Amino acid sequence: MRLTICLTAAVVLSVSSAQATAHPAHAKAASFQLDGTSWLYTGKDGAKLRESVDANGKYIVQTRAGKHVDHGTAVMKDGKACFTSAMTKDGQICWTTSPVSIGHSLHTVSDKGEKLTVTRVAYTPLQMPH
Repeated sequence: MRLTICLTAAVVLSVSSAQATAHPAHAKAASFQLDGTSWLYTGKDGAKLRESVDANGKYIVQTRAGKHVDHGTAVMKDGKACFTSAMTKDGQICWTTSPVSIGHSLHTVSDKGEKLTVTRVAYTPLQMPH
């Protein structure tokens, strides 16, 4: 699986490099996009979580059973996925990224050194609790 992820990333990077050489405006199309994505991962406490980032850069985290855990804003900054929770005073926390297809996993590290493995899944819009 790691080989597949590495090969996929290498193909995306080489396509991106070729596009940047031929048409610089097209290079952004191959870069990592956060908006309109959903992810599964296990939290520090062992909870199975789902996170979705909508087209406007707002994210919601829920347990897979549907309990609201967190929400806030997400942006791409200097090639990293950066999240600012509306529920904590932690400020913006950024994570390393690389292109990953639906059904594949990504090993990511925060600016604070936290490690996490996330799996990209088909986008599922989540809603704030009422």
